[in-house]
Amino acid sequence: MPPTLETRNLTRVVEDDRLVDGISVAIREREVIVIVGPSGAGKSSFLRLLNRLDEPTAGTVLLDGVDYHEIPPRELRVRVGLVPQSPALVPGTVFENATRGLTLRNEPIDAERTTQMLTQLGLDGYEDRTVEELSGGETQRVAIARTLLNGPEVLLLDEPTASLDSASEARVEDLLSELGLTTVLVTHDEEQARRIGDRVMELRNGQLVRLGSPTEVLS
Repeated sequence: MPPTLETRNLTRVVEDDRLVDGISVAIREREVIVIVGPSGAGKSSFLRLLNRLDEPTAGTVLLDGVDYHEIPPRELRVRVGLVPQSPALVPGTVFENATRGLTLRNEPIDAERTTQMLTQLGLDGYEDRTVEELSGGETQRVAIARTLLNGPEVLLLDEPTASLDSASEARVEDLLSELGLTTVLVTHDEEQARRIGDRVMELRNGQLVRLGSPTEVLS
């Protein structure tokens, strides 16, 4: 079986700045890869390349062994779902935002599943609240619910718990563990990397400098 997600010489250059520089890594099914490194190391840039929100200058990504340039972008971004560090919601209710992807694709909405997902993220009873009523941490959790309800094969998370309190952070981590999705997660929190990472990638200056177990990389 091929890796669920594989990068081959993945590179992005913008105005002679090598944001991502020749990264090759294979990520197994259900594996949680955590990306660490200083600010400006290329962590978010690497994440955005994984579902073609940004285009690579060189190299490519394989999803289940298929070059992702052969997959329609809309399909790719459902199968490889990204929750950015500062997600945007649209005017409306929490329920409408959580199910927005399904609505845009004219897919059936399972209200019970939506409510259950929101409850798991500590948003029980929030379905009819408007997005203007939400805190930054609540907005982040609605964005996570929205991406998960799309049913991705791979989940990309950029600092998903940075604005959450410890209880909400634990809920998100517990949900990720329960779902067992192939996950690539950017964090500055080394303790979080130790708790949930199967392997850790350390990036510096756009390059992969270390890859291994949390103990190996974070020691």
